[in-house]
Amino acid sequence: MTFGIEFVPSDPVLKIAHYAKLAEQQGFDNVWITDHYNNRDVYSTLTVLAMNTNSIKLGTGVTNPYTRNAAITASSIASLNEISGGRAILGLGPGDKATFDAMGIAWDKPLTTTKESIQAIRSFIAGEKVTMDGDMVKFGGAKMAFKAGNVPIYMGAQGPKMLELAGEVSDGVLINASHPKDFEVAVQQIAAGAKKAGRDPKEVDVAAYACFSIDKDAAKAKSAAQIVVAFIVAGSPDMVLERHGIDVSAKSDIGGAIAKGDFGALMGGMVTNDMMDAFSISGTPEDCKARINELLDIGVTQIVAGSPIGPNKEKAIKLIGKEIIG
Repeated sequence: MTFGIEFVPSDPVLKIAHYAKLAEQQGFDNVWITDHYNNRDVYSTLTVLAMNTNSIKLGTGVTNPYTRNAAITASSIASLNEISGGRAILGLGPGDKATFDAMGIAWDKPLTTTKESIQAIRSFIAGEKVTMDGDMVKFGGAKMAFKAGNVPIYMGAQGPKMLELAGEVSDGVLINASHPKDFEVAVQQIAAGAKKAGRDPKEVDVAAYACFSIDKDAAKAKSAAQIVVAFIVAGSPDMVLERHGIDVSAKSDIGGAIAKGDFGALMGGMVTNDMMDAFSISGTPEDCKARINELLDIGVTQIVAGSPIGPNKEKAIKLIGKEIIG
């Protein structure tokens, strides 16, 4: 089992560098930085983290194949790999349609676009001249002028086809989920993809990219995670809610409260204990350890402590280091 931590660069970059250094000192293996147009740039942030840390691996958690050409992504992650002394990981996924709608970018053929982009990026990183005439990705003999070194490629994946593709082509999979029921399904789909490509499924690192909140006071930990869980419920497919026995109508109610900015209603009972259990790893160190052990038993090989991490980030990072990573 390895441990990762996610930071959203909505905070100033030097503050995130402080958290990343603390995470490194506490024994975390990976730090993942999200990539959204409305926050600090993912590669600038990761470069600052590279200059402020020594051993923790540095990943995009996740970037996408639409906002940047595959050659530019390859150049950016290869540059980070050089600056960090070989610690870069490329996390890449299809992203979400709503974000691209806001940016005026067409979200066409996400499965094909992701697959062809990974193929192209791997070729660039290997120092090859890339000639491709794919459905979505095309290159006419482009080549990088410097060697990238080895950069693992992880896929952000949710749906069955994307999970199967991850099993075929990626070094690891970042799955936004926290509950064994979701991983029972996901691990099978990843394994099917790996076998299809003639790979051992054990070659693929399966990461629970979880809403995580830890505190010695369980109520405080759960309270800190409620808003994040609300957003997860509002964005979950009906099939996922049904898997956890959650009334599908709750999705529109919670979505409506989020749209109105009525966070009081969300905190006041709309986000139920069942939702917290399904969509977060939250509570005391003992609570969190119990869930982590369940995930380990089902085939998860990396736990990523995602937002909010805890009611107090610094305390939470230290608590995870002391009580869970050990």
